[in-house]
Amino acid sequence: MNIKQFSDKALAHYSYAILSEGKMVIIDPSRNPQPYYAYAEENKAKIVAVIETHPHADFVSSHLQIHQETGATIYTSQLVGAEYPHESFDDGNIITLGKITLSAINSPGHSPDSICVYAENNEDINDKVLFTGDTIFIGNVGRPDLRENVGNMQAKREELAKAMYKTIQTKFNNIPDNTIIYPAHGAGSLCGKNMSSASSSTMGEERQSNWAFQKQTEEAFVAEILKDQPMVPHYFGFDVDTNKAGADHYERSVGKVPRLINRSKVEKNILVIDTREISDFKAGHLPNSINIEAIREAQKLETWLGAIVKPREAFYLVVDSVNQFDTYLERIAKIGYEKQLKGIVTIEHRLLKTSSKISANELKGNEDKYTIVDIRNLSEVEENKPFAHSVHIPLHELRDRAHQISSANGKPIVVHCAAGYRSAAGSSILENTFHEAEIYDLSDDIKAFM
Repeated sequence: MNIKQFSDKALAHYSYAILSEGKMVIIDPSRNPQPYYAYAEENKAKIVAVIETHPHADFVSSHLQIHQETGATIYTSQLVGAEYPHESFDDGNIITLGKITLSAINSPGHSPDSICVYAENNEDINDKVLFTGDTIFIGNVGRPDLRENVGNMQAKREELAKAMYKTIQTKFNNIPDNTIIYPAHGAGSLCGKNMSSASSSTMGEERQSNWAFQKQTEEAFVAEILKDQPMVPHYFGFDVDTNKAGADHYERSVGKVPRLINRSKVEKNILVIDTREISDFKAGHLPNSINIEAIREAQKLETWLGAIVKPREAFYLVVDSVNQFDTYLERIAKIGYEKQLKGIVTIEHRLLKTSSKISANELKGNEDKYTIVDIRNLSEVEENKPFAHSVHIPLHELRDRAHQISSANGKPIVVHCAAGYRSAAGSSILENTFHEAEIYDLSDDIKAFM
């Protein structure tokens, strides 16, 4: 089969194009449709269909735009309650793509409306592929706790965990071992835990090594799948609803964002997200700024932006250079936040507001003189707590829970994480909360205490 895997490293998202006899089907596309158009043009293929395995929580899809621009039919489960033009794609439904037959498999668990797509080459009985969406990952399965309050079908995490158990036990028994598995996510995605860094597998390999396929009771399965799941960013429910309705046209939407060059101020009381290097931020930044360093794709701007800034909350985005405008606008649009963006900004370097760092040598032996705030995840704290009397508030909850930190005792506040990246954001959040307090970022000096 002629299959192209597209990879978005920042979101650990995989999407796919399947080609046969001059026709192309796209599965779970990213927000920007241009890479798929370019691939179709390169292969002189017509895009005839887009398949959504479910309304994704961690990114906004371009399925509606692709339909509008190419005439391709959108296929998704009838359980989605999709608000865009589509055809239902559920158990028993098939799509014929040249020599390939695509069959739907309803696979509730990650969400009530999830499907997998089974592709068979009609001219080669050994050429079979299973596109698993967020149902089967390499080495794990999709988390079941994202649809308790969003989507057309809402379900408690325990109910979806039991549904996933049944799906794994019953839905794939007839899939041959040599079938290639292509998931929608890989290691680093928040749609599951403990995923392999591999981008594909086989049904046989998963039956042998994936814990979810091992013999176990429903009770044991439910306990394991619900244990130690990662944080749920604010934007996840927003993206489910956005994907259920269909997103705005990508280029037109990002084109509406104001581009502001060499500014020394922006609209007062509007949040500012500053993506510049941590050292540059500390040297000078706009008031009301939070530092989410994003000078590399691996630093996951999309995830932390959606964890700190709430849907529909207005904000400005500061970047280093006008040459970065298009790249960062695409990253913001991936999670559907471009409509709440007041402007993308470069700033003057003569700014009055600075931030402070504290060294390990300054802190050692003087811990009692500071209020120390640990912004790591709970599982990290349970594994290792370097400061016995620190206050624990995870970074994604810090803006809502900062009032729990006592500044009345007059002690300076020190913020730390595990390696120094998150503490830059955490300390800048507290600077905006406690205007009169001394706030220090322990940064990467935390390694001396771990």
